[in-house]
Amino acid sequence: MAGVILHHALRNALIPAVTIIALDFASLISGAVITETVFAWPGIGRLFIESMDGRDYPVLMGLMMIGSVSLVLASLLADIAYSVLDPRIRYD
Repeated sequence: MAGVILHHALRNALIPAVTIIALDFASLISGAVITETVFAWPGIGRLFIESMDGRDYPVLMGLMMIGSVSLVLASLLADIAYSVLDPRIRYD
């Protein structure tokens, strides 16, 4: 019974969870901006806010590039996890 649940039910149930985790990655990054600003912690979020205040556009573009690349990588990892969890999903 446990083998059936682990092999069939859990793999199918993990597909929506992988989707939510991958989509919440952007919220995690934007939450870091707010948290680092409120508590004055050094980090990428605080650097982003300070660069906006100082109109340092090259730093802003670099941070936006880091954020967008990390979001694309999270989506790629979610797609790879889909194909591992459900063998019916194929990318040709």
